[in-house]
Amino acid sequence: MVKTSEEVALLRISGKLLASVFEMLDRQDLGGMSTMQINDLVERFITVDLAARPASKGQYGFQYVLNCSINQVVCHGVPNETEIVRDGDIINLDITLEKNGFIADSSKTYLVGTVAPAARRLVKVTQEALWRGIRQVRPGASLGDVGFAIERHAKKHGYAIVRDYCGHGIGREMHEAPQVMHFGRPGTGLRLREGMVFTIEPMLNQGTRMVSTKADGWTVVTNDGKLSAQFEHTVAVTATGVDVLTLRPDEIALLKQAA
Repeated sequence: MVKTSEEVALLRISGKLLASVFEMLDRQDLGGMSTMQINDLVERFITVDLAARPASKGQYGFQYVLNCSINQVVCHGVPNETEIVRDGDIINLDITLEKNGFIADSSKTYLVGTVAPAARRLVKVTQEALWRGIRQVRPGASLGDVGFAIERHAKKHGYAIVRDYCGHGIGREMHEAPQVMHFGRPGTGLRLREGMVFTIEPMLNQGTRMVSTKADGWTVVTNDGKLSAQFEHTVAVTATGVDVLTLRPDEIALLKQAA
């Protein structure tokens, strides 16, 4: 679970490249695009512009480079030529990238066009919850500290944390130890050490935390049909705190708040 400084440096390169994928997406008008068009755009950018590999493609038999989860889809949405992103949607794009043998993983929920206030609030609180968890990362802290901070913020605003899916260690493999829960009790669980690298990726639901997987075997939806949102970063434990390896330029202020 503990990476060398050289391995963390390579993971930082992958993370920076992945952040640039989201910068590219920030410049797109997603409204009116199919989720397959978004997938193909991201695949070209990763493979051609960045000379990297989309790590999700081929993983566990998945054929695409990203998951696209719209509105009541919690995670693992599958790109489709007939699924069109509409004005008012919220869509999470979950993307991985491998460079020099090391993988980074990140996701962002986008607001498309004119989004209802309730949906905007859910997205805002979900991003805040991620950063509440990131702020707990330091040597000697526990994974329970991270999960508790995330769930406390979600519950404060009336949202439920999805418990069926969690963050994970990451490096040469996409999914490594440890599992990173988005709920917990302070002071419990694995103690963090410098060199650990893992994802934090909370999913918040407007209604119940209960979810189901659709017949395609991938797409996870809320049981009550209400909205879900997610944000994710790959982070490294440093000697003094945390390094957000997939940090995007628009989040610099959030990083300073986490220091």
